Amino acid sequence: MGILPPPLGAHWNGAGTTFAVHSEPADAIDVCLFDNHGRERRVPLERSGHTWWTSVEDVGPGTPYGFRARGPAPMDPAKLLVDPYARAIDGEVHWSAELFAPGVDSARLVPRSVVTAAVFDWEGDRRPHTPWEDTVVYELHVKGFTRLHPAVPEPWRGTYRGLGHPAVVDHLRGLGVTAVELLPVHHFVQDQRLVRQGLRNYWGYNTLGFFAPHAGYAASQVAGRQVAEFKQLVKALHAGGLEVWLDVVYNHTAEAGADGPLLSLRGLDEAAYYVVDHGRYLDDTGCGNTLNPASAASVRLVLDSLRHWVTEYHVDGFRFDLATVLGREAPGRGFDPGAALFDAIAADPVLAGVKMVAEPWDVGHHGYQVGRFPVGWAEWNGAFRDAQRDFWRGEGGMLPRFAASLTGSAELFRRPGRTPQASINFVTCHDGFTLADLVSYESKHNEANGEHNRDGTDDNRSWNCGVEGPSNDPAVRRLRSRQQRNLLAVTALASGVPMLCAGDEQGRTQAGNNNAYCQDNDVSWVDWEHVDVGLRSYVRWLLNFRREHAVLRSVRWPTGQPDARGVVDVGWYTPDGALMTPEDWLAGYARSVAVLFDGRAVDGRPADSVFVVCNAHDGRLLYRLPPTAWPALWRRVLDTSEPLPAERLRRYAPGERVRVEGHSMVILTGMSRSGSAAAND
Repeated sequence: MGILPPPLGAHWNGAGTTFAVHSEPADAIDVCLFDNHGRERRVPLERSGHTWWTSVEDVGPGTPYGFRARGPAPMDPAKLLVDPYARAIDGEVHWSAELFAPGVDSARLVPRSVVTAAVFDWEGDRRPHTPWEDTVVYELHVKGFTRLHPAVPEPWRGTYRGLGHPAVVDHLRGLGVTAVELLPVHHFVQDQRLVRQGLRNYWGYNTLGFFAPHAGYAASQVAGRQVAEFKQLVKALHAGGLEVWLDVVYNHTAEAGADGPLLSLRGLDEAAYYVVDHGRYLDDTGCGNTLNPASAASVRLVLDSLRHWVTEYHVDGFRFDLATVLGREAPGRGFDPGAALFDAIAADPVLAGVKMVAEPWDVGHHGYQVGRFPVGWAEWNGAFRDAQRDFWRGEGGMLPRFAASLTGSAELFRRPGRTPQASINFVTCHDGFTLADLVSYESKHNEANGEHNRDGTDDNRSWNCGVEGPSNDPAVRRLRSRQQRNLLAVTALASGVPMLCAGDEQGRTQAGNNNAYCQDNDVSWVDWEHVDVGLRSYVRWLLNFRREHAVLRSVRWPTGQPDARGVVDVGWYTPDGALMTPEDWLAGYARSVAVLFDGRAVDGRPADSVFVVCNAHDGRLLYRLPPTAWPALWRRVLDTSEPLPAERLRRYAPGERVRVEGHSMVILTGMSRSGSAAAND
């Protein structure tokens, strides 16, 4: 049988380094080692099955290397290839005709893999292990979040070190979020088209290395230092009680389609790593290629990468970009939640307890698969986003969709083994309008992207409140602020897991750009100078309110039916205080509804009840509180028509009327003790 090959990648043992790489079709592979002067030394690899490997003495951390492979087309020994398992990568792709020309050496045009050491003092680092029901996600970009932060030292701004700065961690903790979801930090490369246009790939969905932290976010320019810097970032966030999730791109790579460059996987084993049908690359990602989820080599690559980030970097969760791809096991075949990769992830003991989140769509046939991912996964709920946007901009006939999204989208997610926390609730994310722009623009304004405003979605479901773009009209500005407060409130209150987009809590704008993937500048960077302080305080209040009210974080699906005690966990009411009828739900003119979350339905001791009134009409309404015997007293704690929660809290008896201004929400909590009720509004 021969000697068993070592694990894939480069592994330093203190005396030398073993190198191993997968390739089935190769005839020969060399590992290419570079000295401090850039001189190349080639060492042939031995074959063991489909693994090629060797051990080289006196090669240690910091050594640049790559592979050259001989075999059938498109393999080309003139092309220096990045190790798919490289723990660190240094350098960028230099786009030129030589990069694509067969037989022309590409060594000076491509990044190089770097040998690293796994030594790092975690100093007793502990993962927060936040329960799903207590989780609040904050999606951010490593560079953009701190590039303009005044408290971060200039050399650290826009880097891993900057994001781990105490001022930044304190901001995140102060908001009340529990998990930081980082836009891609796997090493990625710049797109040829963007480079030609003088733009850069800002978001990072163009992966070259699935094991290497992106070098461009390191404060140090020493090759390989990004490894320690990212570990230090995770340690700092964990010390602040924050989980670290990675937005991972296992659906495609930076090598594009059949006419793309040979950078790594294509030059080693095209058929194992990509979906190729009769010589044609299938593109379910819109990026030229699709990683092959049915291949043993691809499944191993993804699993090894996930394990690596969990064991070496203590990462707590993953959000899978275009995750529908992972369930397509054959060309032209539909999505299968029982696909091999999903089963392998579920069975892996290293990944047990790690949070898995799907972006449940791709651009392939029947690509939208929200609600169909395996038990144990959560999913970005685009239905929640659309329902909330449509309701609050005044669309008619929205009550059923609006109500369903507030209570966990049971029509999508409810099945054995899944809880309401399968729904990741959001109204904005990195892709699309910011929250401030959602209430200020009805059309995208992407001219700066160089595509004549053709890129980005036209389905924004936004409302500019009467004026396109910035306005000095006080009435317009007040309405926009109110709309932001409404959208943030429903995100915080709804059953499921709330997710916020970085900067929304302080009024960040992209000037109407809804596809800022190529804007690595102040269009995308979080502005720390012009901050809506009141909105930020409001978000802190909301998240604290959610944390203090267990009725909003139930792991049980609401039934809307009385239990043995006659308690109805969730009830829906009309303005006259009556329970909604089927006719009420179908009234197309209705743009308001009230919901009672009864605290007596919470497991354990009774919790405060929460009564929420949502009014998307233009005018004021008077809503009668349910004439129930319990609670005996209601307290108004929030009115989104006001900038901040009221300092003087009004009290109401059951059956009294509550004034709800147009385009606003009112939240009341049920008090178990007696007290004097305030006069009617």
